[in-house]
Amino acid sequence: MKRIAFILLFIILAAGVTVYTVTVRHVDNDLPIKESQFYTVSKGSSFNSVVADLIKQQWLETSLWLKLYSKLHPEITNIKAGTYKLPEQLTIKQLFAILVAGEEHQFKITFVEGSTFKEWLIQLAETEHIQSTLADKTNQQILNSLESEHKHPEGLFFPDTYQFISGTKDIDILKQAYQRMTAELDESWQGRANNLPYKNAYEVLIMASMIEKETAKLSEQPLISAVFITRLAKNMRLQTDPTIIYGLGERYTGDITYANLREKTAYNTYRINGMPPTPIAMPGKSAIEASLHPANSPFLYFVSKGNGEHHFSTTLAEHNNAVNKYIRGKK
Repeated sequence: MKRIAFILLFIILAAGVTVYTVTVRHVDNDLPIKESQFYTVSKGSSFNSVVADLIKQQWLETSLWLKLYSKLHPEITNIKAGTYKLPEQLTIKQLFAILVAGEEHQFKITFVEGSTFKEWLIQLAETEHIQSTLADKTNQQILNSLESEHKHPEGLFFPDTYQFISGTKDIDILKQAYQRMTAELDESWQGRANNLPYKNAYEVLIMASMIEKETAKLSEQPLISAVFITRLAKNMRLQTDPTIIYGLGERYTGDITYANLREKTAYNTYRINGMPPTPIAMPGKSAIEASLHPANSPFLYFVSKGNGEHHFSTTLAEHNNAVNKYIRGKK
């Protein structure tokens, strides 16, 4: 009897080892994924529902081996909801390790310097994996959600790349950018140069937005800042085209007409004294720094050379010659 019991025990152990070996071999098989892709576990999903989904997608032929493995390793059932980026080579066991770890994929959205709030809203609405909540909100309602004291959203958000997980609300991304601009502006304001024409940090944003729209060449930004600040000190109008374009809004057709120049709007710096009432775009860090640390220069004018650079002048006569050369094509 002892011998029979020993033989039976041996058979049971051998069978158990065989089943375990086969089970492990099956969960170590590669999934039929030919390229990197996203996989989403919805909120409330269970281990069994995910297994059923994998069979539906033909990633698994049967649930038998995976469910057997989960009895021996119950920790793999502790999956977490989220969107995960799966590599092109992945075993079944590795897949569930990813789902248990819960490290969701970080998507990215990049807002460029000089873009406008309207463009930000369009970009947020068109970016996949961002939950849209702002479609029916006014600008003031959005600012109220951010607990902002301002009445106009332009210039209040820091242009940069922001990471987010799938399902993040658009307002939450705006909140990050708003808080970032507040912090960056405060830091720059504390280290500002002396004798600047600004009453407060908000006016710095206005100046920085004009600088941002005038040039993408970082080395020119302090020079353009100096031109604007010197013109303000001399009670000269700023006469910067980007403010006209912003004031025209949807009416801008690609060219500034004589009528546009003569039209008196709050943003037409050919017709108003001083700066416009709000920023005209989202300025980056370099433009903010340039507005607070202008170059030491005598220039009062500048004109585009048509190659991304500008010609700076100290006198109107020199400026007119530069306009003839670079804009009108005259020698």
